[in-house]
Amino acid sequence: MLKDKIIDEILPRVEKPARYIGNELNSVHKNYVDGMIRFVFAFPDIYEIGMSHLGIKILYHLLNDREDVSCERVFAPWVDMEEILKNESLPLFSLESMTPVKNFDFVGFTLQYEMSYTNILNMLSLAGIPLDAADRDESHPLVIAGGPCACNPEPLAQFIDFFVIGEGEEVIGEIMDVYNDCRGKGLARKDMLRRMADIPGVYVPSLYVMTYNEDGTVRSVKPSCGGLPTKIKKRVVRNMDEAYYPDKIIVPYLQTVHDRIMLEIFRGCTHGCRFCQAGMIYRPIRERSVDKLMELAKKLVASTGYDEISLVSLSSCDYTFLSELIDALMDEFKEKGIGVSLPSLRIDAGYVDIFNKIEEVRKSGITFAPEAGSQRLRDVINKNVTEQDLVNAVCSAFKFGWRTLKLYFMIGLPTETDEDLEGIPILGRRVLDEYKKIHGNTRGLKVTLSASAFVPKPHTPFQWEAQDSIEELVRKQYHVKSKIKGHVMRFTYHDAQLSFLEAVISRGDRRISMVLKKAWEKGCRFDSWNEYFDFDSWMQAFEECGIDPGFYASRKRSDDEVFPWDHIDVGVTKEFLKRERDRAYKQKNTFDCRKHCIKCGIQDLEEGLKCYGQA
Repeated sequence: MLKDKIIDEILPRVEKPARYIGNELNSVHKNYVDGMIRFVFAFPDIYEIGMSHLGIKILYHLLNDREDVSCERVFAPWVDMEEILKNESLPLFSLESMTPVKNFDFVGFTLQYEMSYTNILNMLSLAGIPLDAADRDESHPLVIAGGPCACNPEPLAQFIDFFVIGEGEEVIGEIMDVYNDCRGKGLARKDMLRRMADIPGVYVPSLYVMTYNEDGTVRSVKPSCGGLPTKIKKRVVRNMDEAYYPDKIIVPYLQTVHDRIMLEIFRGCTHGCRFCQAGMIYRPIRERSVDKLMELAKKLVASTGYDEISLVSLSSCDYTFLSELIDALMDEFKEKGIGVSLPSLRIDAGYVDIFNKIEEVRKSGITFAPEAGSQRLRDVINKNVTEQDLVNAVCSAFKFGWRTLKLYFMIGLPTETDEDLEGIPILGRRVLDEYKKIHGNTRGLKVTLSASAFVPKPHTPFQWEAQDSIEELVRKQYHVKSKIKGHVMRFTYHDAQLSFLEAVISRGDRRISMVLKKAWEKGCRFDSWNEYFDFDSWMQAFEECGIDPGFYASRKRSDDEVFPWDHIDVGVTKEFLKRERDRAYKQKNTFDCRKHCIKCGIQDLEEGLKCYGQA
């Protein structure tokens, strides 16, 4: 009856019904058999964004390949659908079978961005599932979460039954096996959670106690009972050729953000940029072989009909066999009209040559990330590129015919001065000058300087740093903007208020949970969408909870402070991060660890774990 009502009465009334109908090519529809585990992947944003996420593509098919599991999907309903669900007293439902989300055994959220956390609460509420984990009983699904933001799980500790730390391909199967065993033995929910906590990489916050010092800082996070680890070590997939990767993926009806085949060529990064959380938490480097990638590419093209293959990783140009792989892909697919793309490009003229080879048909635009306007500040953040590297790269791009260029920067980096900021438009003008040297004028050229606000993230060398105040970030943004003239070069920047909240939540402890709940009660959701972001409501939530957000975002940490995430072991040690922070203040670069080991600690995470290039 619910399915009929949704199709006949509800979908005609929403802006984009294709967000909710399912039935896409390669979606999986299983007939429920008694005893089957029902799992629903929940993405806390709209369909178009969620269906661009690689993790869901992998784990959705991995779980459905098991005969004892039925995996479906649900995304945050847009405001028009949310209003209808509330007015009609209808529950949030899955795409594949239009089953109420509360009827599943697991609801699994992926945590990609802190500013989607109120959407998690909204989805739980729409599903009819108690927000607080402590209020759920045997009739409710287990609410779990994983993804990069789980490296500090504490702001969501009040709402999530357990977190998966690290990569999910292996641990998700272990969770299903333990659940089957617990259910077969008739174990109660609390006993089942205790069993889950024995799985490496699983963190059950209700089994740990967070205590505080008089000054409000964290004193400790410790197990509440014996037999639990004091640190939860992230899970790492060791061999990428043997790791699960689907040979078919869902082809959406709607245009999504990344509407193409995503071919993951490797994981990890060795550059060690000191602001970059992903570069720290995804270590070590693990590459797929060219043979394996070609095998996957052929199967994915055949099963989807896509005409573009995107080579994805944190820094795709660092793949050891990039030229060989691109040659093989071009030989196999070029005559079939299937293109190859690189989403990220190193500032190096040699890589522009490769990029030109695969983009020779259409030259839409090319992007580089200097990150800082001066060499001094690039040394601070360990961005091992020079202005001359950028000049060489853009000159190569211009000679190949590119006319649209984007340069990414960060504002508010540690030790930053106005002189460093002024280097941003100076670099932009240098780019314009190089174009003039080649073409004689700037006709047809478009240069965008895009600046995000620095957020000091957990598990990075800058986790001790304070974020600039909102007022200072805005002042710096306008300072840069005032130095940019003309119509060829434009400057874009992130909302400083949004970046401030991102810093608060990403560095938060368990007390942030009640602020999230209060903000949601005030109507906050889709906070990353400009039209729905309500900073004043957030500030009211903090005030009503008696919490100063500046305590989390704008305060520099002492060397010996215990962080809310110190019990989460992502492999890199606190000693290494301190060492890198000290090198930052001395403006010393650290070598790419493909060249030699920099003793970050990742090899000690688990026995036998190897870094790049080790036998």
